[in-house]
Parts: sequence; C-alpha cells; structure tokens
Amino acid sequence: MKKTARLAGKKDFKTVFTDGRAWANNFVVIKTLPNNVGVSRFGFVAGKRLGSAVVRNRIKRRLREAVRGLAIKEGWDVIVVARQPSVEADYHTIKKATQDLFVRARLMGEGGNTE
Repeated sequence: MKKTARLAGKKDFKTVFTDGRAWANNFVVIKTLPNNVGVSRFGFVAGKRLGSAVVRNRIKRRLREAVRGLAIKEGWDVIVVARQPSVEADYHTIKKATQDLFVRARLMGEGGNTE
C-alpha cells in the first residue's frame, strides 16, 4: 500500500475510532470516517489478544491484501480491525468478510470487485 493510502499516527487513528461509524461481522470490524484529503487511507489493527507478533502480522497482511483488491470510494479514512475468529480463518474467508462490510458501508466505488 502506498504511503498516501495509509493512516499514520495516533491522532488519525484516534479520530476515526472516536468519530467514525462502525460495521462488524464475526471476522472483521471496519471503522470509517470521511476525510478532506481526496484519497482513501487505511489502517489495520490486530490486538495482542489474537496471539503472538507472528500471528498478528500474518492477519494484517491478509487484511491488507483483501482491501487492496477492492475498488473503494475516494475520500475515506478506514480502520480494519481483526477479530479472534480471523486467526483460524483462511484468506478467502477474510476477503469475503471484508468485502461484505465495505458493501454494507456503501464504500465500494465504481467497478467494485464483487466476486
């Protein structure tokens, strides 16, 4: 993911967590907030409850890849949070769960990948 497409810094994360709207399913939670940047920015969270650093990093890589393939509308800050069942889930399950949340949040842009 490009640097311009990343949420960086505690302030950005805190703003989205406090002021954003949330959608959730068994595997993933997304928090969204419109921004004035004109480009969508993403942050990925996997808490220590999920397991070791190796496990958390694997989950975040899977989440990044799941989001990378989606056509997301511009102008949003999005935080993707992994839940406990995502540790045992395969990539395709996580991708489907993430895609479903973006559709529910109405953040899929034109030509959105809805396989």
